[in-house]
Formats: sequence, structure tokens, C-alpha cells
Amino acid sequence: MSKRDAFLEAAGEESVERFLQFIQLHKDKAEPFDVEEVVQEMSRDQREALWGRLDSLLQRFLQELPPERWEEGREEGGGEVESAVDPKHVMAVVDGVALVASASLKVLQDGDTYRALLKVAHKLHTVLASLPISEAPLQLHIHTFCEAWWKKGLKKREQFGRTAFLISLQKSFILKKPVVEIQRLWSLHDVLLSLDYTSEDNKQIVDLLLQCFHRPIYMRNDDGKRFLVFLFSWNVNFIWVIHGTIKNQLEFYNKTVTTHITEIYFRAWKKASGDFLEQIEILCIQDFMQCAILLHRASPVHGKVRQIVSYFHTRKGCNKVDVMLHNLYKPILWKALNAPNFEVRANATLLFTEAFPVHNPDRTHEHIDDTIQRQLDTIMALLEDPHPAVRSNATLGVCKILAKCWEVLPPTIITDFLKKLVNEMSADASSPDVRCSVFKCLTIVLDNGLSHPLLEKLLPTLKYSLHDSSEKVRTAFLDMLLKVKAVRAAKFWDVSNMDHLLARLAIDSQSVSKRIVDLLFKSFFPVNETEREWCCRCVTLIQMNPMAARRFYQHAYRHTAPTNIIKMMLAIRRVLNSCIQSDFDMTEIDDSIKENSAAAPVVLGKDMAVVSGLLEVVVILWRSVEKALKLNKEAQKYTFAKFGNVMSKYFQTFEDERCTVPLVQLASFMPPAAVPTFSCSVLSRLKRLEPGAVPAQYSQLLDCMCSWGQTADILELVTEWLTEALPKQREKANASRKVRIQETVEAKPDLALVYLEYLFSHTSTRQEVMRLGQKPLNQLLTVLGNWKSVLHTHLSSTADDQPKPSLETALKAFLLQGRLGAHLQHDASEGRDYLLSLQHTAAWVAERVLPFLANSTNNDEEDSEKSQPLAAQITESFLTVCRDVLLVGLGDEEFKGQILHLCSLVLVSEAGFLCIPAVLPILKEVAASYVPDDNKQDQENQEDPTTVILGVVANIFQKVIELLARRLRKEPEEGKQLCQSAVPGLTDFLQVAQTWDTAPLSGVFSTVFAVIIVEMRHLIQKITHPEEVITPESVEDMPPLSSILLSVILKSSPVSRVFLTEVSSSLESEAISNLYELTAVLHVLSVIKHTGQSKAGLKSAATSVQQQLHKHAVTSSDSEDIQRIIFESSVKTLNEILDL
Repeated sequence: MSKRDAFLEAAGEESVERFLQFIQLHKDKAEPFDVEEVVQEMSRDQREALWGRLDSLLQRFLQELPPERWEEGREEGGGEVESAVDPKHVMAVVDGVALVASASLKVLQDGDTYRALLKVAHKLHTVLASLPISEAPLQLHIHTFCEAWWKKGLKKREQFGRTAFLISLQKSFILKKPVVEIQRLWSLHDVLLSLDYTSEDNKQIVDLLLQCFHRPIYMRNDDGKRFLVFLFSWNVNFIWVIHGTIKNQLEFYNKTVTTHITEIYFRAWKKASGDFLEQIEILCIQDFMQCAILLHRASPVHGKVRQIVSYFHTRKGCNKVDVMLHNLYKPILWKALNAPNFEVRANATLLFTEAFPVHNPDRTHEHIDDTIQRQLDTIMALLEDPHPAVRSNATLGVCKILAKCWEVLPPTIITDFLKKLVNEMSADASSPDVRCSVFKCLTIVLDNGLSHPLLEKLLPTLKYSLHDSSEKVRTAFLDMLLKVKAVRAAKFWDVSNMDHLLARLAIDSQSVSKRIVDLLFKSFFPVNETEREWCCRCVTLIQMNPMAARRFYQHAYRHTAPTNIIKMMLAIRRVLNSCIQSDFDMTEIDDSIKENSAAAPVVLGKDMAVVSGLLEVVVILWRSVEKALKLNKEAQKYTFAKFGNVMSKYFQTFEDERCTVPLVQLASFMPPAAVPTFSCSVLSRLKRLEPGAVPAQYSQLLDCMCSWGQTADILELVTEWLTEALPKQREKANASRKVRIQETVEAKPDLALVYLEYLFSHTSTRQEVMRLGQKPLNQLLTVLGNWKSVLHTHLSSTADDQPKPSLETALKAFLLQGRLGAHLQHDASEGRDYLLSLQHTAAWVAERVLPFLANSTNNDEEDSEKSQPLAAQITESFLTVCRDVLLVGLGDEEFKGQILHLCSLVLVSEAGFLCIPAVLPILKEVAASYVPDDNKQDQENQEDPTTVILGVVANIFQKVIELLARRLRKEPEEGKQLCQSAVPGLTDFLQVAQTWDTAPLSGVFSTVFAVIIVEMRHLIQKITHPEEVITPESVEDMPPLSSILLSVILKSSPVSRVFLTEVSSSLESEAISNLYELTAVLHVLSVIKHTGQSKAGLKSAATSVQQQLHKHAVTSSDSEDIQRIIFESSVKTLNEILDL
């Protein structure tokens, strides 16, 4: 029996197992059996018989176990089921039938009868529609069969093609790598032409097609892009749906995806014709044009819309594109250029100049020339637009047009435009943006080499723009000069004089200076010339402008290798050595002021300005390559040796103060062994300085010591001086003084504290101090702590008695003790020893200082005038240190509790009001150290540590407000000054408090509101004449404390909103009910209204007042005149607030 007959016999209901064996042989690549070959060898009758047997086989198994029950049978896993058929067996049969059916399609010839095969196809199609997702291989086989049926063009192809298309579309969204499915989808794209867009049956396909525009993979893939372009030609009505989908997604497209979308639009337009072309132009392209004109520039899609429209502009030159742009712009562009809204005009200007010329190339040459001339006149008019944004855009447009169309524009037109830009627009006094745009856009014109001869004549008139008041204009001008230099359009020093450039370099910002150095680098550091020439240029630069020279060499490392920088330093060293040897005769040094200029001798004589300048340049260059030197030990060692050999001579010869400063800095870069003479004398110099020395005298010496690793010697000196200067220590020292050979220096505590403050105030020196370890620092901390006794002595002394050491010295030592403790706690890896030290200081302040803030008796009133301010000063100094500790997050719960306790004690003292400016920052930092929690139950727990501490903060704040009010009553002028000094603290504290909407900090605004209303009510109650009933319009019209508090509140919109919420809450709770209080509230709201803040909160509060105020209408009509006038004034104020 042949293979054909055997296979034909096996494809029946009675021999299923043999059929499956044949299918398995086909799948086994080692076996020679091939289903396609067997089917091809069959006669027509045999094939028809085969298809009939397959149909019967498929019919039987699908009846026994329909596809919708396959998943159920699999889940039951071989247990008792209604049918004895195994789902896996059924699927194997279906898979085999699909395989044979696919092979049959390949060998099907014209004229063959395939009625039985069509029945098989229908059954497979039914299986595919209800196949579970888990059966991907079977789905793929049937899917492939449907695809092949469509491509073969057989009967009922639309049905099978639609299914194949839909499945490919769905799979392209599900698969992680859908490229193959997208390719298959493109191969099936003609299926769409057989589908009715308006049919409800195809709604699912329409929705899925629109989703393709959400998938960047479609846009990046070539077949996907072809498919999306094709969708524009499916149905005319589908175009606006696609366009709407893209517009909705545009905000989420990145620049690359937007580029792909742009290409899709262009290709769809290019391929379209008839109604499709018209719809794409009007619904899509013209809509984008309109959006590009009307959208705000801040809109997230404005840039993307412009990108799409600009793509069409770049395709100009093609007849069809030019005609399209002309027709679509005609009804919208010219109207937009004359619109009242400046943004519309600005956007239209960009489009117009980018699309220039907007013309119809099919018209006559005369008509085209006339159109272009009118458009050029329009552009010239746009350069004179009243709004700077339009003028800036017009400037950009003109420069793009000149760069692009220079060859075809008449010379007079070009000259007129450039003169307009250079002579008028660059000097536009009303807008730095316009001036900036001129220089930015001229770089575009410079890209066209034909523009250089004309610009070479015009650009020198711009030289004073280098000194423009706007930094961005100066930056743009220099960018233009860099472009001039790069394209060799002109000599940049002809445009802007060298002296002007150096003057600007000396004083301008980093951004401007960097560009000037870019411009001048080759002039003053010609790396291709000899090192001698480098020095000549350096000396020239110093002579021309010493400050500019410093700035120039600060940026030099950006333009050349570290090797050249080191060579330059050594070359300057040789020049300085020659100065010493020849008694400053530097006539042998040649100078070159400008590039390519003739060399001229420079006679310096004993010009210490040049020498100091050269030394400064060496310092600047060394600092710029310090890291590079550390990486190259040999170069570092060589440089140290070279400069170390001559440093002593430099110090001896260059004694001028201008030279000493850079020499000391230079010495600090080297190890002390390289400069032995100087390094041994630094500590002695520090000892010999007198109290009152300025930072310039000691700062560099301290930096040297720290860089040499001799910080311990400085700290030892400071500790020794501070110890000896204490009264008891001084007596012991005098009593036990013996003959010493060493140099003795009198203790200088003031100088010691100055040194210490400098070390703490600079990061590099502070790090060196903190590296010394705990022993010397703890010793210093103890010594500084001992100075508290001096403070107490000053507090206890009478006005006539002035004990020594001085009060300023003791106070500074006290402050530095706190700062050192904070630094030590910050560096401590564990424990809170130094926080404990600060807490002990807090206890000392409470015990020994605060009593002096108490009320004085008549006998010691004179002494009290001295001690009270001093006690307040000591307390404020300590609270400032505590504020800093809290600010950097070092304070724990215990520390916060003790410092708040100290604040409470301060405020209950008689003169405690003096410390209010120092207390408020403490409250702010404590409150800021906690974050409002969403779990309000924890916050409402009275025993919660956070609640307890914040409750204390709220109570102390209430006490502060009470003290301010009391001081204003007793001493109005002094109280006003106190309130003004408290404003920064109040502002910061309320800014933190407004973030809390729960107790206890939410009560802070209740306190503020209550104080304002009480003060305002008291003022209103004192009114006796109708003329005195005046509604305030600003905080200056309010009573002193209310004025201060309200001005603080109105500084911040969030604080204003929270305050108004508190106002509404108080009114709704009826805590405010009488007429005077309601009037006071309205006065507050009136002031807020005039600031224009928190309109919603203001209306809400005013509505609450309105509900309360009506209750007083009847009683007021029968009351005395003043009360009636107050009521009428309140109603009028309320109506104004509510805009009634």
C-alpha cells in the first residue's frame, strides 16, 4: 500500500491513532514522511475524499467535547467526567487536521473543488473563536491556516481574513516582542478594505486599531509605520477619530515618538487623494497649524505641535507641499499675525518665518514676486511689534530667512534687515529678551559664508553690548563673538576692544568670564608657542588688567592639559628668578599684546605689581592642577623641589605685602620640609600678632598650618592662651613663674578665640581640627566651659567695677563652647555626651544667669541696667547655639525638652521679653523636627511624646504673644521695636505651624486670631464719633500687634489660607458673636482682600460673618448712633468683600 493510500485510510474516525502517528512522523524531522508531499501526490478525487474524511473526524470529536469544555476537562485532570474523551487527545486531532488543511491549501489548484475543505475550514474557524488562551500552539496553526485561506483568495475569505487580522492585532498588544505579529498584520492589511467601518460588528477592531497609536513599537517598526499610514486610507470618517486619538496622546509622546508620528502624517498625506487628501489636510494638518498658533507656550503639547508643523515646513521645495502650505495657511495665518493677543502673534510669527515664503508656485513669476515682497514687508513690521515676544520671534525668523535665502534676496533687502537688527533691535531698551535674541540669532546668519563681508562692517557697532545691564545679553553677545572667531567672519577684537573684554572679565559673573576666556585663550596662552612667549603674554595681561589676569588663569585648566599648566608655572618661576638675579631688569622679556602682532620689549623696572601678579598666577595655576599633581607623584615631587629651592629667596626679596599673600598661599601647597625657613616661623608669627588683627593677617597662616598637618600646634596655643587668661589660672602662673629659655608670649585670649572661630567657620580647617581626636578637643571644651565663671563675674559686678578679662572675650568663649560641643556631637558615632554638656550649660544659664533677668530693686537699679541686657545677651547666645544644634538634627527628645523648659523659664522672667527673638527660632526648629502624621489617633494621644513636646511649643508661643502685647501696652515705642525684631522668627514659626492641621500646633492660629480680635475690638469700643469709624485697607492702618501679626501672615499664601480657615472655624463655633468682634473680623478680612490673597478662604470667612451679622440688624436700629454706624459700616465692608 502506498503512503497516499495509507494516509488516506488513516484519516478516518475508525483509525484516529494511525492518523496521529502519521502527524507525529511529519513533525519528526528525522523521518522522511511529509504531509505536504503526500497531499501533493494525491489525485483530485483522493484529496476530496481526504477532506471529507477529515471533516467527519473533526465533526465527531467536536461533538464529543466542544472547545468551550476543553479547559474544564483539563482542570478536572482525569477524574470522572461526563465524556470519556481526553481533551489533549481532541486537541491533538484538531491540530493534525489543521496541519493537513494548511498543506492542502498550498497544493490547491485552480478549478479544484474544495467544498469539503471549506467545511473543515469552518469547523477550525469555530474552534479558533472559542479556543482557550493556554493553547497558543494550536491557535497559531489555525491562525496560520486562516491567513493562508485569505491570501489564497478562496470562498468566504473575508470571514477567515477578518479572524486572522483580529487575532494578529490582539497578539501584537499582548506579546513582549510583537514584531512578527506586526509584520503579519501588515501582510493582512487589505482585510480592512473588506470590512464595514460603520458596522457594530467591527467596533472591537476599530477600538484596537486606535490603540495602535498608543504603542510606540508600531511607530518604531517599519511595517508598523506602514500599517498606521494605511489606516488613514481605510475610511474617510476614521481620519478624524485617529487624529483625535493622537492629539489626546500627544502630551505623553516623547520627542522621538513625535518624530515618528510626524512622518506618519506626512506619508499618509503624500499617498492620499480625493476626499482622503482633503480630510487629512483640513482635519489634521490645518488643525495642527491652528493649535501651534493658539496654544499657550507653556502648554505641555505646544512644543510637540510645533515639531509636527515644522516637519512639513522642512519639506518645502516640493511643489505639492508648497501649494498645500499656501492653501492651509491662507485662512488662518494672516489673521493671526494681526491678532490682539501677543502670544497668538508670536506663535504665528514663528510659523510664518519658518514657512517663508508662503506662496503658490503654480502662479506667475510676477505674482510670486509681489507676494514675497508683501511678506517681507510684513516681517519688517513684525520687528516693530509692541510686544517683545513677537519682536524676539521675528528676529529669529529674519535670521533664519537670511541664512537660508541670502543668495536669492536682493542686497537692499538684506542690508535693511541687518541694519534693523544691528542698529535698532540690539539696543532695544524695553526688553533684554529682544537684545539677547539678536545676538543669539546672528550666529545663524554667520553660518552662511556669504554674510561675512557685510557683517564685518556692521558688527563693530555692537561693541558696547558687552557691557549690557543684562547678563544673558552679555552671554549671548560673547557667544556671537565666539562664532565670529570660529567661522573667521571678522577679527573679534575689531568687534569688541581687548581692553573692554578684559574689563568685563575682571568683574563679571562665572558664565560671562568663562566665555571671555574661551575667546582670549589662544591670545594669552598660545600653547603652540614657546614657554617664553607664554610668560610674555602673561606679563602683558597682568599689566593690562591684573584682576582679569587672575580670572583668566582660573579658567585656563579647562583649555589645556595639566602638563602645560605646570610648564607655565615653572616658566614663571624662571622669570621671577631672573628678576632676583638682575635686580628686576626684565627688558629681555618680549610681549605680544594680540595674536600675530609684532614683539615689543617691556621694561618693568622694580614693578612689584607685575611680580605680585605673577605670583598670584602661579598660586591660581597650582590650585587648578592640585588634584592632577597628587595623582602624579614624580611631577609633584619635582614641582615641590623646584619651588622649594627659591621660596626663601622670594620671601627675602619680595617683601611687599602684595607679594607676601601669594607667597604664603604658595607655601601652603608644599610640605613644610620644602619651605623650612618659612614653616618654622609661622607659629611665631601667629603668636606675635596683636589682638584686633584683621583676617588677612592670620587667615593664610592658619591655612598653612592646617595644610601641613600642624593643626594640633594651633589648638595647643589656643588652649594655653585661654587657660592662662582665666583669673585663677593667671594668678597660679604668676606665682610659679620661673626663668625660661624659651620665648614667652603674654596670653592673648581675644586672638585665640579669633583663631578658633576662623578654624570652625571654614570647612577645610574645621575638618583638620575634628581629625585631632577627642583628647585635645575635650580639653579645649573644658577650658572654654571654664570661661562661664568670667561671665558670672561680669553679671555680679557693679557698674563701676570692670573685671578682666573683658566681657566680649568671655561671651565669645561661651558661644564657641556651644559650637564646639555641637561639632563634637555631630562627629560622635554613638552616645550623647556632648548633648549632655549642652544640657549642663542650659542648667547653668537657668541657675546663674536668669536670676539677673528678674525685676530689680531701687537700690541696685543702676547695676540692673547693666546686668539685665548682659543676661539677655548670654541667654540669646546660648539659644542661638541650641537653634543650630536642632537645625542640623542633633537634638533628641530629652534635649528638646530641656531647651523648651529653659525657654519657659526665660519668658517668665521679668526681662524675658528681651529674648523673644531668640526663643522663636527654637520653637520653629523643634516643630520642624516632627512631620505631621496621617495617623491622627497617635497625635490625639495626650501621652505621645510628640504631642507633649508640641503642646509645650504651643504654650510657649502663646506666652510670647502675651509678652509682646504686654510690652506694647507698657512701653509702646520699645514694644514696636521688639515686635519688629520678632518678625523673622514669627514668619518661620507660622510657616511650620501651617503644615499641621491637628492639635496642638493647629491651636497656634487660634492664639494669633484671638489676639488680633481682642486688640481690634478694644480699639473699636473706644470709638466716640462717627468720623472715627474707618475700615482699614492695609496692615499699617491696624493697631501695632495686629499689624505685625497680620503682615507676617500675609507674607505666605499657605499661612493666609490656614489663618482664614481658623477665622471661619471660630465664627461657625459662635465663639465670636457680638457686633464689635464681628466688625473686628471684617476689618481683618478687608485688609486681606486688598492684598488679593486666598479669595476662596476669604469668601468663606465673609459668608460666616454674614450669617452672624444679621442677628444684630434689629437691635442696632434701636441703639445709639455709634453702634448703628458701626453696623452699617460693617455691612458695607461685608458687601465689598463679597462683591455684592
